[in-house]
Amino acid sequence: MTRTNLLQFDAEGFADFFTGLGEKPFRARQVMRWIHRNGEGDFDAMSDVAKSLRAKLVEIACVEAPVPVRDSTSTDGTRKWLIDVGAGNAVETVFIPEERRGTLCISTQAGCALDCAFCSTGKQGFNRNLEVSEIIGQLWLANRALGAVRGGENDGERVISNVVMMGMGEPLANFDATVAALRLMLDDNAYGLSRRRVTVSTSGIVPAMDRLRDACPVALAVSLHAPNDALRDELVPINKKYPLRELLAACVRYLDRAPRDFITFEYVMLDGVNDSDEHARQLIDIARQVPCKYNLIPFNPFPQAPFGRSSKERIRRFSEILIEAGIVTTTRKTRGDDVDAACGQLAGQVLDKTRRTRKTIPLQEVPAR
Repeated sequence: MTRTNLLQFDAEGFADFFTGLGEKPFRARQVMRWIHRNGEGDFDAMSDVAKSLRAKLVEIACVEAPVPVRDSTSTDGTRKWLIDVGAGNAVETVFIPEERRGTLCISTQAGCALDCAFCSTGKQGFNRNLEVSEIIGQLWLANRALGAVRGGENDGERVISNVVMMGMGEPLANFDATVAALRLMLDDNAYGLSRRRVTVSTSGIVPAMDRLRDACPVALAVSLHAPNDALRDELVPINKKYPLRELLAACVRYLDRAPRDFITFEYVMLDGVNDSDEHARQLIDIARQVPCKYNLIPFNPFPQAPFGRSSKERIRRFSEILIEAGIVTTTRKTRGDDVDAACGQLAGQVLDKTRRTRKTIPLQEVPAR
């Protein structure tokens, strides 16, 4: 008998499942809190749930998160998990501890079909979308690993205060599963995160941006990386389908319902490619069209990368031009690059079914599923 994985459900799914069992709605909320708030996967341990229901759940349900096959910690405290998602594929999840917050970077796809020129993940090709249980399962696993559950080292403390959908894959290309996971992150019976503290990053799939605005508006980051269509066509190929004019209009529409009054534009700094003073001035023009902040990202090299990282002085000057124009501009500190956990490095040791690369997880490291 196949058991139902309860990590697959958002609040509506929990309610439907428990209604189907003839249980009252509060039982769905009760079990949901045990699983997500307390990180509990053992129904017998859910002490305030009726024994008869616990026995029933043992027979027909489970709490099954994807399995981590590697756990690496950087010298700066950044922690990366390589997570098995079956059939020789894996994704990566990264926790970035900072003084006033802890950010978890979550993957939504095994691989990525968008093939951005500077991103190692895109070079492995696309394998499949992750299921809801595999997306929210990364947060569930990280909370347990970090002791942020009842009885853990930090016993209920919110170690993970922020979640960013900036790991492997394009979140809006896996829309339904991503939104279901977002709803769990925001639900007070689950993780109870603020919409301002949950961010979806997209390369610019315009129709899906509009859908997200209507379905579950959270903070939005857009992978911009170029200030004009000619260059962005080369660096971010989705621009050929949704050029800057359409993308910026979608950003303005999104702000109608967004929890923040600005869009974050992510901009990887590529030496001699997109980092000139003129490129910075073109970004000023974009900022006049969309309330925004710029997050400059020093390029993180990977094997066979065709680009180099802009120098510190070039990044400083680029940032200075934007700041002098009154635009909020930050430069991302590179974290976790010694364990390949930095931005753009999450290729993972992942089977590439498109054969763009030959990286695989050694078979002995992948547990049977």
